[in-house]
Amino acid sequence: MHQEVSLIATVAVSFVCAAIFGYVADRLRLPPLVGYLVAGIAMGPMTPGFVADAELASQLAEMGVILLMFGVGLHFSTADLLAVRGIAVPGALARIAVVTLIGIGLANWWGWGLGAGIVLGLSLSVASTVVLLKTLEERNLLNSASGRVAVGWLIVEDLAMVLALVLLPALAELLGGRAPADLALGAGLPLPLAISLTLLKVGAFAVMAIVLGPKVVPWLLTLVARTGSRELFTLTVLAIALGIAFGSAAIFGVSFALGAFFAGVVMSESNLSHRAAADSLPLQNAFSVLFFVSVGMLFDPTILVRQPIAVISALAVVIVGKALISFLIVVLLRYPIGMALTVSGGLAQIGEFSFILAGLGVSLGLLPTAGQDIILGAAIISITLNPLVCAGAEVLHTQVHARWPALGNHFGRRRHEALGRELEKIRAVTEAREHQHQLEMQELIETFPLFAKVDEDSQEELLLLFRPKSALPGERVMRKGDRGDGMYFLSSGAVEVQVPGEPIRLDPGAFFGEMALLSGGRRTADVVAVDFCQFFVLERRDFNMFTAKHPVLRQAVSEMARERTEMNVMRQKHGQPSRVEP
Repeated sequence: MHQEVSLIATVAVSFVCAAIFGYVADRLRLPPLVGYLVAGIAMGPMTPGFVADAELASQLAEMGVILLMFGVGLHFSTADLLAVRGIAVPGALARIAVVTLIGIGLANWWGWGLGAGIVLGLSLSVASTVVLLKTLEERNLLNSASGRVAVGWLIVEDLAMVLALVLLPALAELLGGRAPADLALGAGLPLPLAISLTLLKVGAFAVMAIVLGPKVVPWLLTLVARTGSRELFTLTVLAIALGIAFGSAAIFGVSFALGAFFAGVVMSESNLSHRAAADSLPLQNAFSVLFFVSVGMLFDPTILVRQPIAVISALAVVIVGKALISFLIVVLLRYPIGMALTVSGGLAQIGEFSFILAGLGVSLGLLPTAGQDIILGAAIISITLNPLVCAGAEVLHTQVHARWPALGNHFGRRRHEALGRELEKIRAVTEAREHQHQLEMQELIETFPLFAKVDEDSQEELLLLFRPKSALPGERVMRKGDRGDGMYFLSSGAVEVQVPGEPIRLDPGAFFGEMALLSGGRRTADVVAVDFCQFFVLERRDFNMFTAKHPVLRQAVSEMARERTEMNVMRQKHGQPSRVEP
């Protein structure tokens, strides 16, 4: 294979193998993620056949990490996290601490150092976002109180792992590893000062992102969305994600992953965040697949034969240890048994962050390569077994209710009801916002039936293109002889078109100004507000762009303009007031 096509070969074979093995995994009722990892193993140097370019795969995996973290930030809900903070924050932090201590114990048993133990423990403590969301969706639990707690718990774990990714390079030398080259700025400084410098840079980046981001990013997205170009909007979303990620690494020295996460958080505050998520999702999915494939390429299957006890021990920590710890934490916090079992089963696996941490630990000299193989082996097996674990948790929940109905129905009921009320408030606010948006769309169609000719996405685009404008009674909205600058849609109030004879009154739902845009001429009459008026104005450029994309709409406007022109001619012949529209 020629070097110049090695990138194409790596990407092509990765997608083909991932599609095949992902489909097989789905048919076996396993998460497709398992198939992607197996595809990577098949393409890796440890198995016969085609061997992909590991260096290129590593760079593609980095891109996958960036987009993966961007997606996590984009779906990050501060309100949801605050609602479940009483259980998610202490639960996640406590479990991370306990599992990390267990990881240190395992590493000591295997003769590894403290740094390897910390990396191992952190890798085993965090669950997979992809697997959890799929599990909750399949069981229709995503919007339940238990599902919200599990997702909030996972968000706290993700945030803790983001902090770990920042601190591990700064602590690498102290833990027996080597500092990366990009920490040269802190080289030679005392450890507390070096850590403080790292956290200061991260804090400076976070403040800049939080202060400037909500002002700049929504404005930029709206500006681009008004162009009506979907590919330009998608490109802008990706440019913001990758640009902030790269800029944060180049200027502040923080990781690409942290920069991408903050980019997603900032963009989530925009009214266009749902569209940004939908448009960027295909690319996120594609590069996430490449990420999992590249992780599989790093896995040495012989570790299952060489160190089976180590793999079994790590797997026991992930499935049994984490589930038991989670269950006890939820119960000790006085929440229901059912919630404890749902959280325990859903989080009894490891995934994306585990791979990232393991790779970072190897690159820093903290974790031996065998440790990475053990973590990967535990991840693949735990993800494969997770549906069975969740099914077992449901069976156990049913048995608890059958044998001890008082325990199943009343334990933690008060806290569960309080949490339910809090989540219901958040759901009500979200639904009210969505309902308001739907009302705006419905009101637009009811007021201007003309727009029923375009689809819903185009109607949303219209809301972005419209320029709101108001006028006081007696104010001149248009002047005869002026160049046509836009088409006016009257949503409230009334105006009069000053024509020879009796003025023509227009009420809500009417539009005017289209003739000058269609003909390229000038205004043919004055328009004066006779009431407090609200308009939607579609400027000349936006009118031409939108109607060019929707010829049916332009034809309808042209037909109405033609009818008005014919009516004006007929009225003038009979000496009646003209219906000339400006």
